[in-house]
Amino acid sequence: MTLSPLKWWQSGIIYQIYPRSFQDSGHDGVGDLKGVTSRLGYLESLGVTAIWFSPIFTSPMKDFGYDVADYKNIDPLFGSLEDFDELIREAHGRGLKVMLDFVPNHSSDEHEWFKEARSSRDNPKRDWYMWRDPASDGGLPNNWKSFFGGDAWTFDQHTGQYYLHQFVSGQPELNWANPEVRQEMAETLRFWMRRGVDGFRVDVFWLLAKDPEYRDEPRNPEWRPGQPEHNSLLHIYTQDLLVTHEYVAEMRSALDEFEDRMMVGEIYLPVDKLLTYAGTPEAPECHMPFNFHLILTPWNAADVRKLVDEYDAAVNASGSWPNWVLGNHDQHRFATRVGKGQYRVAQTLLLTLRGTPTVYYGDEIGMEDGYIPPSRVVDPAALGQPGVAAAGRDPERTPMQWDATPHAGFTDRGAEPWLPVAENFTAVNVAAQENDQGSDLNYFRALTRLRQGSEALTAGSYRSLDTGTGVPMQQGATALTGGSFQNVRPGTGVFGFVRGAGEERVLVLLNFGTEDVALNLPELHGAALLLSSHGGDSMNSGRAEVLRGNEAQIWRVG
Repeated sequence: MTLSPLKWWQSGIIYQIYPRSFQDSGHDGVGDLKGVTSRLGYLESLGVTAIWFSPIFTSPMKDFGYDVADYKNIDPLFGSLEDFDELIREAHGRGLKVMLDFVPNHSSDEHEWFKEARSSRDNPKRDWYMWRDPASDGGLPNNWKSFFGGDAWTFDQHTGQYYLHQFVSGQPELNWANPEVRQEMAETLRFWMRRGVDGFRVDVFWLLAKDPEYRDEPRNPEWRPGQPEHNSLLHIYTQDLLVTHEYVAEMRSALDEFEDRMMVGEIYLPVDKLLTYAGTPEAPECHMPFNFHLILTPWNAADVRKLVDEYDAAVNASGSWPNWVLGNHDQHRFATRVGKGQYRVAQTLLLTLRGTPTVYYGDEIGMEDGYIPPSRVVDPAALGQPGVAAAGRDPERTPMQWDATPHAGFTDRGAEPWLPVAENFTAVNVAAQENDQGSDLNYFRALTRLRQGSEALTAGSYRSLDTGTGVPMQQGATALTGGSFQNVRPGTGVFGFVRGAGEERVLVLLNFGTEDVALNLPELHGAALLLSSHGGDSMNSGRAEVLRGNEAQIWRVG
């Protein structure tokens, strides 16, 4: 809910760390907690507020931590509980909040709960998971599909039943209809909050509930071969069931037992359904349902403006708080998606829109997708769907590029990184950009400083301007379901908007095209240029006549 004064998760910036890829201190080619602790000074210098860790719990790593074998311990690959406690102390000492990735929908098949559950049909833990007898013909219980390809059921020979898994077979689904499961999940949240954790990103929030009758899902008439098999069905019995909101509200109650804690939920839904997961002021649910629509919208001024206008209006109407994301561990890096020319335009958009931005590690230096040779592919989503080119997530998970030494400073010369370092690391790295005031890294820092020092940018209202955006590719009520993961046509148009708080007004101008655009906006009369993505001439002249191709400008207009 919108509060005054703003909470840290409303005024701040969240920075996502994929722990395997950030910094290796153990000389084994895999990032770890001590590695992150050693880089806290760098994170503080970025001007971010919170660091969010992708899963670090005990796990056999069949889905790289999203298959949890012990929810209350740290996997030795990343360190120990003592290492985590030290990281918390050091981060809090620097004013940084710490968030964990919470994975409540499924556990690992190596979790003690599941070992008990599959030991016999009458085991007390049996109903903690989702089991079904074979169909009358001896086949699968229904037609449900896995996100990672194939069917969502695996047969257990010992007990003669199938168990449900919407990801790999090593990730059996927990039965959230069982109150014992919900109580245990709430206690897990309390365990980590007692250790000082400030918030959680909750995995696949909208999948927690399933149809109790296990009915077949209807076919998707728009599905075509070559697309993920999971998309061949309309998921009316496995996604966004009404009872899910009760489960979310119970988690919220556990968080509210502690002061100033929060959660952000992974939810891929149209905006009207997405925002229902925030609840209401009287019955709050998720503090921020993750808004991924900027990732899924064609990259041109018209479509982006339409998205922002409609989302901001919907957030205002719902009384919730907005948030924005351009990349994460499941989506190709935005510098690759929009192109290097548009990289700073996108970065500026993310950090100046109304709401909380989430930044993915390495995006501050312009990291792009890395090339993964077939022999080095490890992502189960890619291995399970070899015919789906876009399924693999390894390219956006390559090691952080710290310097130009072997392995980019991520690990020792003699170690083999768990994924190959991107080929451009000798040019694109922190050390190369640190002292270059015109670098992507220092442009990012300039944006975060500007944001931190401006009430208009952190808490102000949003109003878009008519600046020649063009015609949206997406039309109609369903447009906010997202368009494409790719930049489906060259960027076009100028997107301009004003952020305002009290007497302060800040104008943001973004050129999605490559051509210079003459500006004729009354808002620019008497304005002062605060920042240009092109620096140099724009900053020196402060002229308000031209927005150059691929340029972002930020002006103080009041």
